Amino acid sequence: MAILSRPTERLDQTFYALSDPTRRAILSRLASGEATVSELMEPFALSQPTISKHLKVLETAGLIEGGRDAQRRPRRLAPLAMKEIAEWIEPFRAQWEARFNHLEAHLAKRKKQEK
Repeated sequence: MAILSRPTERLDQTFYALSDPTRRAILSRLASGEATVSELMEPFALSQPTISKHLKVLETAGLIEGGRDAQRRPRRLAPLAMKEIAEWIEPFRAQWEARFNHLEAHLAKRKKQEK
């Protein structure tokens, strides 16, 4: 895995990796357990080299990691893979949740005033 020099560089790599629907589908599959490249190829009409390129992007972003089990080389989600993204998104989620709560309270107040 590449060593990233800045914290934001890793976040950039993660968002880049998540920007592709095939890579998101691969992550969804790996959420249910480890899989080999052949197993990951099954739902796609893509070649092995193409899937391997997607896996390399996911590995570079730190979202997945490879292993070795005899002749198999399964991939799996990296521990705490989404933690950095969740921490980055959390302030935005909290801000919008607060806004929706204020809107809900405002609408309830207006509805009560109309009665």
